[in-house]
Amino acid sequence: MRGLRVPRSGRVLQAMLMVQIALAGLIIAGDFQQVLPGLFQSNPAPPAAVPVRPGDQTRRYAPRDLPRQQPASPEFPRSDSVPARLQFTETEVEGRKTLLVEGAIEPGDSARFADYLAARGTLPDQIALHSPGGSVTDALEIGRQIRAAGLPTLMQGGAACFSACPYILAGGAERRVSRGAMVGVHQHYFGENTLLPAFVAVESIQHGQADVLDYLGEMGIDLRLSARAMQTPPASIYILVEDELTEFALATQMLD
Repeated sequence: MRGLRVPRSGRVLQAMLMVQIALAGLIIAGDFQQVLPGLFQSNPAPPAAVPVRPGDQTRRYAPRDLPRQQPASPEFPRSDSVPARLQFTETEVEGRKTLLVEGAIEPGDSARFADYLAARGTLPDQIALHSPGGSVTDALEIGRQIRAAGLPTLMQGGAACFSACPYILAGGAERRVSRGAMVGVHQHYFGENTLLPAFVAVESIQHGQADVLDYLGEMGIDLRLSARAMQTPPASIYILVEDELTEFALATQMLD
């Protein structure tokens, strides 16, 4: 007895359903990979708190657990845990009115930053940073706002600036970086999950990367910074050493 034949239209619908299920699986896998990367791959890199030296600069990226090399202080009033989105704290560093911009960079934070400065009335003397990164688009916009205002950026001892955060640092009219700070880059995504954009939204990723390159050129930053980022997987972070910070013009002055 012959089996029942599925009409061609039914086979097409069946194939479409299978594709949708596969895509849904990739989205779920991408979301889990962001939250629980250890379930998908082991990362042999040491934690970010382990000191780097030239040639040994790749560290494990843990966005919710920034290194705490120095305790919080009145000049560096960082939070005990990484804020879920940018928060703005007024402080004073060496007599300069300083705005500490701290936390993950979420979509919409560039507008919040602009609103905060507008409501403040007078501009601070400088912008200090402590962030694991986040939205690249918002980081670029915040950097442009800082440059347009002519404000310097600052990395204090014990502060960290990873992933998209260095683009904010790059926006400073002057960029002062403590030798006790950590600045790191890696590959970033321009979609909402990690796996799906890699093969479905390639065009979006390319446009996003082009925006980053345009921005770095606009800010006078050596494009080798982007090369270091593209060579480093998202689960790791490449910590820049002093020679790179100065050669790439990401730091205009190194501080003790």
